[in-house]
Amino acid sequence: MCVYACMCDAPPGAMLARRTVGLVSRGGPPLTPRSPPGRSVQRMMAEKVLTVDTMNSCVKKVEYAVRGPIVLRAVQIEKELKEGVQKPFSEVIKANIGDAHAMGQQPITFFRQVLAMCSYPELLDDDRFPEDAKGRARRILQGCGGQSIGAYSASQGIECVRQDVARYVERRDGGVPSDPDNIYLTTGASDGIVTMLKLLVAGEGRSRTGVMISIPQYPLYSAALAELGAVQVNYFLNEERCWSLDVSELRRALADARRHCNPRALCIINPGNPTGQVQSRQCIEDVIRFAAKERLFLMADEVYQDNVYAEGCEFHSFKKVLFEMGPEFSSTVELASFHSTSKCYMGECGFRGGYMEVVNMDPEVKAQLTKLVSVRLCPPVPGQALMDLVVNPPQPGEPSYSTFIRERKATLSSLAERARLTEQILNTVPGIACNPVQGAMYSFPRVTLPARAIRERGQAPDMFYCMKLLEETGICLVPGSGFGQRDGTFHFRMTILPPTDKLKILLSKVKDFHQRFIQQYS
Repeated sequence: MCVYACMCDAPPGAMLARRTVGLVSRGGPPLTPRSPPGRSVQRMMAEKVLTVDTMNSCVKKVEYAVRGPIVLRAVQIEKELKEGVQKPFSEVIKANIGDAHAMGQQPITFFRQVLAMCSYPELLDDDRFPEDAKGRARRILQGCGGQSIGAYSASQGIECVRQDVARYVERRDGGVPSDPDNIYLTTGASDGIVTMLKLLVAGEGRSRTGVMISIPQYPLYSAALAELGAVQVNYFLNEERCWSLDVSELRRALADARRHCNPRALCIINPGNPTGQVQSRQCIEDVIRFAAKERLFLMADEVYQDNVYAEGCEFHSFKKVLFEMGPEFSSTVELASFHSTSKCYMGECGFRGGYMEVVNMDPEVKAQLTKLVSVRLCPPVPGQALMDLVVNPPQPGEPSYSTFIRERKATLSSLAERARLTEQILNTVPGIACNPVQGAMYSFPRVTLPARAIRERGQAPDMFYCMKLLEETGICLVPGSGFGQRDGTFHFRMTILPPTDKLKILLSKVKDFHQRFIQQYS
């Protein structure tokens, strides 16, 4: 019998002595622990418990191009410029990410006024703030524990905010009912998307969940699927038809995937990121019929729903179309849709506000969803407050209405102008082809690269192109390979967010660089 079995009542000193001496076996001498051959105790103790070899292998597969190697190098270059290192440019222009305020877009006055009062309630007595802003701030604070946005909220979100989101959805969708109990406030749209994927992913081997995502895609999806160990099922958008979605391509992708996994979900980004397309109502109907027939859970990423610029294009929510198609679909198709405070005319990325609405979710699964979101306690309460203002802005007759409408219209009109400007200028460059930027905040032009540039080894050809562009011009774009593209094609994604004067400089530099690049590698 080992004496350790009887040590529970021994004094601490005796326990330490036993550990120092070693194990004592019944009827025998002390047993000294031995190190594995060739490894000292000191070496064993110095080795890390967590290493690249022992860490979660799924995490190592995660890639996120929007903040990948190009951006890391851009940050280094910015530091070099501050340190006085001479470059052929004076600043880095980061057109890699949809961060509107970082690019100079001004916040909406009403939103910041209400958030200021929510953060510092003493301002409610300040005559410089309009009464409708004060009323919104009081209502939000009354919904918070201790009337403070520093308190936790319910895990699903502040009740009055979820009510306002439901009313907003009903107005947007022409009276289609929305239940606040089906609204989950989230830490940006990304949080809701990842949460839904967690619920969907199951099985092993050929039964492992497959999730259909568009190519090109927003890297959140591929990163989340890699982290969760799910199977990424690619379907290609049609570049020749302005990045439209063809149901025949969905059928092809689904049939191929069913040979090696269990596809259970279909993700749609509309308006599109990185491609800037706006899907037609007919396309959305076709997708819903496809999902119903194939028994797929629909995930509709609609964070750019106010960013529609092209003539003849209109945003149609998946939920609205679903319910207008009648009970055959509206009572059966399972749908989760997502919105955010980070895009549209708001651009309030840092507040991390968003919501998701679930439709036709199994009640027992919904209970599990509520449990899952409770693990992270609650979304950021300032972000919840901002989401409330987005869905419940100033109304006609209120003091802040005219200023709000003027600022909103100016922001969206400017984005529309920049969308047209981007397409027009890029299409004057031989070897660059840019589809119309119908919506969202990005263009995704195709670049034709010389064979010699394609043969450059060590990185993807469009990564090589974008890295040279950064080093020579200070312009930070993201290579198309980070979003996915058809084999043999090369692209880059750039935002349309820089102010018009800076955007013109950016596009002119891209044009000059491309011409030099072609000459150098032809």
